[in-house]
Amino acid sequence: MPGPILFRQQRTGRYGKLFTIVKFRSMVVNEDSNTTSILGDNRITPLGAILRKYKLDELPELWNVLKGDMSLVGPRPDVPEFTDRLKGKEMAILQLRPGITGPATLKYSNEERLLAEVDNPQKYTDEIIWPDKVRLNLDYYYNWSLAKDIQIIFRTVFRRNIV
Repeated sequence: MPGPILFRQQRTGRYGKLFTIVKFRSMVVNEDSNTTSILGDNRITPLGAILRKYKLDELPELWNVLKGDMSLVGPRPDVPEFTDRLKGKEMAILQLRPGITGPATLKYSNEERLLAEVDNPQKYTDEIIWPDKVRLNLDYYYNWSLAKDIQIIFRTVFRRNIV
């Protein structure tokens, strides 16, 4: 796989502040700005497919946790194009430090497979998945507890859905 080992991208963090997320690169290097990927996407490298299957591409995000940009549990940090869509009470999500895992991450752990089964992945993301993730993240915000975070970590490690 020619190109850098690490993938860096601007994401929206706590209080809407941008930060650079670090992940293992799992896709070919190109100029395509499409952030929606589906299972079998030709941009995903063979090694990238393995990294994604086992979520190993996320390991460098521990650096973001150490830096304080992220936590282990919280809403996934989105690209600004998505967080710019938040309005009204949805903005409360930005009070949280984004996490490596969370309720929406667990529910949509098979998102690439799900998107591969629909006719228009981008439309499905915009109209179904994104609003549901916002709902799940708001519920997390309003009902946070340390016990729930521990449960989310446990279910992430053992790949169990909590929703």
